[in-house]
Amino acid sequence: MAGRGGDTPMPEGHQYAPRWLELRESADADARAVDLLDPLRIRLANLPRRATGLVVHDLGCGTGSMGRWLAPRLDGAQQWVLHDQDPDLLRLATARAPRAAGDGSPVTVTTRRGDIGRLTADDLAGASLVTASALLDVLTREEIGTLAAACAGAGVPALLTLSVVGRVDLVPAHPMDAEIADAFNAHQRASDLLGPDAITVACEAFAQQGATVRVHPSPWQLDGRHIALTEEWLRGWVAAACEQRPELTERADAYLRDRLRSCAAGELRAVVHHSDLLALPRPTGGTS
Repeated sequence: MAGRGGDTPMPEGHQYAPRWLELRESADADARAVDLLDPLRIRLANLPRRATGLVVHDLGCGTGSMGRWLAPRLDGAQQWVLHDQDPDLLRLATARAPRAAGDGSPVTVTTRRGDIGRLTADDLAGASLVTASALLDVLTREEIGTLAAACAGAGVPALLTLSVVGRVDLVPAHPMDAEIADAFNAHQRASDLLGPDAITVACEAFAQQGATVRVHPSPWQLDGRHIALTEEWLRGWVAAACEQRPELTERADAYLRDRLRSCAAGELRAVVHHSDLLALPRPTGGTS
């Protein structure tokens, strides 16, 4: 689960190349739902041990983009615990971690390697917040249930951003758009992964644990400012569709060439829909 994200099936073994993660970072930052930050800040401000600072667990941290986005938007000292299976990504995330919170307080970083699909409440003991980016859609129903139970057991809020929801809007439209999207969505559901169903499953799982759940749209808005990202996303999107439905390959090759030409000319606009989820569990044990 090293830096996994469901927008495009980049590398082998669920490990995401730093180049892809860097390409998407600015689009991710623009897309994340800032409307969820105020209720999160209210919860964090009421932590009994607020004076000692926040402990934030970032699951599937990749190169650490979530920390670079969120840490400066929160006040107070912060310790970020970065979780990933890829040691190279952990080193990158540590090297590029933010050093200061929104009010100038220090931000420190530690790392953990391991399977984030098996987290327990004990693993989150003392945590103030759990975060993740582009993660839910590459989890199974069981893994999401385990994550929700762990957060609820530790009384820890969770801010889980940029889950794909299975909708893409392209301008200008093309007759194959819907066919490629349907095949891609089916590919995302392979091997019991939830793909575009993940946000619904996560809402249900956290609600069953007694959490208050809020969901907000967080779409990528790709245009001429994001040509390199859009080209890479298109290649991965079409490749996954053809892997799922090989009979599309010949027509999809022509489709991709057409789309890449439009992209290079700055004529293509793409809205890749995502959702962000904030789960606020019942406080337990005085830790959240």
